[in-house]
Amino acid sequence: MIANRELGMEDYLAIAKRRAKIVIFPALIAALLGFLISYALRPKYTSQALLAVTRQLMPAGYVKPIITEKISDRMIALEQQVLSRSRLRPLVSRFGLANNGKTEDEVIDQIQQNVQVTQADPSNPTAGPSASTLSKKKTSFDDSGDVPGFYVNYTADNPRNAQLVCAEITSMLLEANLELRQQVAQSTTDFLSQQLQQAKQNLDELDAKLAEFKKLHLGHLPTDEDKNLRILTGLDAQLDANVQAMDRAQQDKSFAESELAQEMSAWKLAQGSPNLPPLRQQLVNLENQLVEMKSRYTDDHPDVVKLQKDIADLKATLKMDPAQNPFPEDPQAKMEPAEILRLKEQIHQNTEIIARTSREQKRIQGLIDTYQDRLQLSPEVEEQYKQLTRDNETAHTIYDGLLTNQNAAQMQTDMERKQEGEQIRLLDPASLPDAPSFPIRWMFALGGLGAGLCVGISIAFWKEMQDKGIRSESDVVAALELPMLVSLPWAFAPANGKEHRSRFLGQFERMHKRDKSA
Repeated sequence: MIANRELGMEDYLAIAKRRAKIVIFPALIAALLGFLISYALRPKYTSQALLAVTRQLMPAGYVKPIITEKISDRMIALEQQVLSRSRLRPLVSRFGLANNGKTEDEVIDQIQQNVQVTQADPSNPTAGPSASTLSKKKTSFDDSGDVPGFYVNYTADNPRNAQLVCAEITSMLLEANLELRQQVAQSTTDFLSQQLQQAKQNLDELDAKLAEFKKLHLGHLPTDEDKNLRILTGLDAQLDANVQAMDRAQQDKSFAESELAQEMSAWKLAQGSPNLPPLRQQLVNLENQLVEMKSRYTDDHPDVVKLQKDIADLKATLKMDPAQNPFPEDPQAKMEPAEILRLKEQIHQNTEIIARTSREQKRIQGLIDTYQDRLQLSPEVEEQYKQLTRDNETAHTIYDGLLTNQNAAQMQTDMERKQEGEQIRLLDPASLPDAPSFPIRWMFALGGLGAGLCVGISIAFWKEMQDKGIRSESDVVAALELPMLVSLPWAFAPANGKEHRSRFLGQFERMHKRDKSA
């Protein structure tokens, strides 16, 4: 083949026609060799089981799931747990898999390498992984949380052993998942119960501190400010009314005293009689005192009763001694005039009102001072109260949240016990393989065919590159690098064609070299 020219489709077809045997023979031999090699390899049998994932029966809006991680991540953890040596050693002993000179550790390593857990195809849940992936130890899941199920595959030299081990691994995965969910639910419930107990104890302590603080600073708390203001406003109004009442009583008393002084002067002037005897004068004084005391006290008062008794005794004495009663029938000698007595009673009443209003004014003023002190809240008390109330509100919030979470965890625990939560169930049990999963002979033959074609094409290409023959006008133009003027057909006999052809080619090459040197 002339290397310094471009090849067209006709050239490639001509090369394929010339080198067909070189390509076909290696391909057929390699395919046959690959098919024969498949019989020399030890067959492997794969058993497969299908696990289906069932979602929680109760809506998540009513009962939130405790386990929030994706089921694919949980399945990876379950697989690692099930394939641990401590879990596989009883399995190897129970089925007697350590035979033919293999130790238990070797069998366990073989099981760990040949167990495969893969995600089921949502579009075709009954289709397992391809046979080309069964020989590789690989666990793969997608990133979505919606997983319809999982395939569990185990490959062994014996189909019966493959089925037994696959069934046992599947059962261990189901038990581990159920145990894990119940353990997480129970652990969560116990943890929340402990936290709730601690939160309740802390809340009780804060409530006690807050109650003691309120008791100690009763009326001085920020929450009492509005109440103190309302009470202080009412006390101010009472104080104003009390002051007005005292002013009126003082004015009335002053006016009554002025009138009493005038009446007393007039009465004394009108009293023109001689001086009364001592007993008679004493009787008049006692009667005046009785009138004054009755204006202040009731008739049952001890002083009133005693005074009445003294008056009765004095009257009896006067009756027995006429000398002491010169004017027994004179009404003016008995007592003061009614107007004077009225004015004295009015003055006494005003005096009582002034004393009472004065005492009431002192009491109201004391209350006003007390409530004004309460309104002047110290910064220390206010800061302590804010801290206590803030801590108390935080403790209440934590307690309420923990109580809600504990109730939800208890419901989830009950659901797990009744197996109403998310579950992994066995949909298809481990199958008994009726054909080896490795080697797949047609794939070996196909691989040998491909390898043979590559080898044959490489040999044909190498042979074509070594061939310097000129077979067409394009080869002549590429070899001479000059346009061809005329071409002559072969005129010699086919028997001697090779000899003439070689001679012609020799002469042509010598002429070409001479032209290049010139």
